[in-house]
Amino acid sequence: MLTMRDVLAARRVIAGHLQPTPSWSYPLLDEAAGRRLVVKHENAQPTGAFKVRGALNLLATLDDDVVTYSTGNHARAIAYAAREYGRAATVVMPEHASELRVRAVEALGARVVRHGANMADAEERAATLPGRLVSPGDEPALIAGVATLYLELFERHPGLDTVVVPVGSGTGAAAACLVAAAVAPGCRVIGVQSAAAPAAHDSWTAGRCVHRGNHTRVDGLATGRGFAAPQAVLREHLAGFVLVGDDEIDAARRLLATRAGTQAEGAGAAALAAVLARPDLMGAAVAVVVSGANATELELAR
Repeated sequence: MLTMRDVLAARRVIAGHLQPTPSWSYPLLDEAAGRRLVVKHENAQPTGAFKVRGALNLLATLDDDVVTYSTGNHARAIAYAAREYGRAATVVMPEHASELRVRAVEALGARVVRHGANMADAEERAATLPGRLVSPGDEPALIAGVATLYLELFERHPGLDTVVVPVGSGTGAAAACLVAAAVAPGCRVIGVQSAAAPAAHDSWTAGRCVHRGNHTRVDGLATGRGFAAPQAVLREHLAGFVLVGDDEIDAARRLLATRAGTQAEGAGAAALAAVLARPDLMGAAVAVVVSGANATELELAR
């Protein structure tokens, strides 16, 4: 099991590569939510998303070239970290993956292999390729790296009642739980996932990892199964889990754009969508993690 010692070690690793991301409030967004919101801007990362923290921490421990599978942000994070450390990276992406996201991964020097209709197909193909296979979820070093964003958040905003975290594989929510338990035990962590891809939610509810249909158009939440490592943490510490519709997520994206001047991909707006959908679960001072900015062409059009 991970400890805060792992998280503090990850912060030392990541400090050599990344600056802390900003977190602040917007009065018009507070007005819409009916409470004080702190927005944690992981969309300000050089890869446009929080996953780069975990990738940098994990690859610092590896000597091998790596292979992974992803629809977008994890792929870009691994490609970025591999370039930082002078490693080769191969990323398997589903055949329908956004052309812009594929190009972004290739621009960082990684090789992209397109395969299959979904993440399950991509995972199966990745397992056949040479290199150290990196799971998007079942890597403790990824979770420790991601946890550094919550250290930054709680150090700057110690009075938070609730932190709302989008969930795909669950590494972000697991990281939030670990840090909150250690440094802000009075703060509740709430997860949010698309109702069209509820595998992580249903795994948490069932108390075991399950497979579910994956029909969301929100790539960052598009996982069809639970991941054991983050689920173990969520079962112990997560205070609640919300499902929201894809249309609700798009509405939250528009609200972030118009009231906070912030571009968010679907997953990056999911936390705000949960606050708007379930205000009964939220406290008076709530942090929402804008986990990424990497909207696809279709998301931008909507």
